[in-house]
Amino acid sequence: MSDLYAVFGNPIAHSKSPAIHAAFALASGQDLIYEARLAPVDGFKQAISEFVAAGGKGANVTVPFKEDAFRLATRLSERAARAGAVNTLAFNGTEVFGDNTDGAGLVRDITHNLGFALAGKRILLLGAGGASRGVIAPLLAENPGSLFIANRTTDKAIALAASYDDIAAVDAGNFAKTAGYCFDLVVNATSASLSGESLPLPAGIFVPNSLAYDMMYGKGETPFLALAREQGAAMRADGLGMLVEQAAEAFFVWRGVRPATAQLLADLRAKLLA
Repeated sequence: MSDLYAVFGNPIAHSKSPAIHAAFALASGQDLIYEARLAPVDGFKQAISEFVAAGGKGANVTVPFKEDAFRLATRLSERAARAGAVNTLAFNGTEVFGDNTDGAGLVRDITHNLGFALAGKRILLLGAGGASRGVIAPLLAENPGSLFIANRTTDKAIALAASYDDIAAVDAGNFAKTAGYCFDLVVNATSASLSGESLPLPAGIFVPNSLAYDMMYGKGETPFLALAREQGAAMRADGLGMLVEQAAEAFFVWRGVRPATAQLLADLRAKLLA
C-alpha cells in the first residue's frame, strides 16, 4: 500500500503541493499518495488526528495552521523550535515530529533560482505570523546588512524581532514606520494576497535594483507585486519557487531523498501561465 501524505490549509484549493510531490515521487521511485486537505479554521488538531488514524505518514502545513502545528508536535527540529512555527509534520507511532522547511526554501529560491545574493542587503519582511517566523533565522544566516520586520500591529513585530536578539539586531514596527527607509529585498509573508488585499506600504521603499518577493502565488500578478512594479522594483517573484524548494526539503525529511527541482519549477510555471 502506498504511503499517505497531505497538505493541510484553509484555503487549500489553490495548492500545487500534490502535483509537486507526485512529480518528486515519480522521479525518485517513491511509492506514495499526496493529497490536499481543507481543515476547519478551528479544527486543525482533529483533522490531523483523523489523518493519522487513516494511516497518514506526514503532512505539510500552510496558512493559517503553522503555529497550531508547532503546538501539536511532540518533538521539534532546531529550526522549527527557533521559528515557533511548523510547516512539515512526520508521524511515527505516538511521536509527532515538527520541522520548518520554509526558510530553507525561501533562501534557496532567492539565491539559487533567482540569483540574488543576500549578503549585505537591506531586507524588509512584511508580517509577523508563522510564515515570517519560519524564515528569519535562515535570512539572518545569509549575513544581510539589515532586517526590518513590519506588521499591522507594532507589538507583534517588536516581540518577534526581539526573539532574535541573540543572532542580530532586528528592527521592527508597523507598516507606516518603514517610511523613509529603502530596501534591496522586500518579502511579503502576510496572507493578504490570498484574499486580494493590498498592503498600506509607503512610497519609496524599493531601491531601483530591488527584489520584491511574495510568498503567495497564483495565475496572475498579486496585489503586492503590482504595488512593487508601480514603485519601480526591478525584480518581482511570487512564491512558486519557494513552494517547490521547501517541498523538496520536506520530501527529504520524510523519505531521505532530495529531489531535483529546476525542471519541475519550469513546468509548473508554464502551466500557471497557460
